Amino acid sequence: MKIRDKIKCIEITTPGGPDVLKLTSRTMPTCKDDEVLIKVKAAGINRPDCIQRKGNYDPPPGVTDIPGLEVSGEIISLGTEVTKFVKGDQITALVSGGGYSEYAVAPATQCLPMPKNLNFIEAAALPETFFTVWNNLFYYAHIQKGESLLIHGGSSGIGTTAIQLAKQLGIRVIATAGSDEKCNACYKLGAEKVVNYKKEDFVIAAKNFDTKGVNVILDMVGGDYIARNIKSLAPDGRLVNIAFLAGSKVTIDFMPIMLKRLTLTGSTLRPQSKARKQDIAQSLLTQIWPLIENEKIMPLIYETFPLCDASKAHKLMESNQHIGKIVLEIN
Repeated sequence: MKIRDKIKCIEITTPGGPDVLKLTSRTMPTCKDDEVLIKVKAAGINRPDCIQRKGNYDPPPGVTDIPGLEVSGEIISLGTEVTKFVKGDQITALVSGGGYSEYAVAPATQCLPMPKNLNFIEAAALPETFFTVWNNLFYYAHIQKGESLLIHGGSSGIGTTAIQLAKQLGIRVIATAGSDEKCNACYKLGAEKVVNYKKEDFVIAAKNFDTKGVNVILDMVGGDYIARNIKSLAPDGRLVNIAFLAGSKVTIDFMPIMLKRLTLTGSTLRPQSKARKQDIAQSLLTQIWPLIENEKIMPLIYETFPLCDASKAHKLMESNQHIGKIVLEIN
């Protein structure tokens, strides 16, 4: 297969709204010794892509400015140090950028074989959310079987992943969502209790769900949720923030944190080391991939768009109307 010189991709022409995303032509990326070159079949849309588009989430040094953090596709070239894959392998990969493109490069350690029962669109919806959920719940929060978990944004890509993953690993789940339709979707995925936050106080619901409060909270909202999360946690509880859609600067009474021995933590995935991401990938391969191939856990796809309509995909993401994942299909 002859590798082309030029490829089609989406670039951010200037920081701003979805309309700043434009289809353009760039030079074909080349893989380093520890990387693979992927002919991209599909790319997942994620909230950090929107934040980058607005100019508030720069790529790490040396990483392309093309947005996109997860892809599925076929390996067409390998670096000299790559031994676990061969040309033609169908994979899904976590990338630090460059996903909205016909071709992308990824460290081989951040690639996983495409589950046999999934198509490319479904596989592209896996890496960013599964890496994020696993890293935050099992590495930072140390959640255990039998504990209770409150998931905010239960109908989001992260939320629908976290509900299913937690349910399969013996964790009791309560989630929040903003409509009856979204609440019903969370119930179908395995949540024991779902709170429509427009109608019900999640603090009261959390304490009714688990008498002393929940053990762990996965939050992407921040803002006034932070103080309410602290009220919702049981003694020795852990609050994990992965985003601050309602703001990161708040006034907090730290006394309950001390009295209940709480842990407040969080992380972003993109700047973490290749070694850390490799560890996550290996955990997912051994513990979660079999559940996906047995259809115990499945990515929930809301809508797909062609690459040229990336701006429409971002508009949908920011409308908060979707349930599950939005994916770009690259022909």
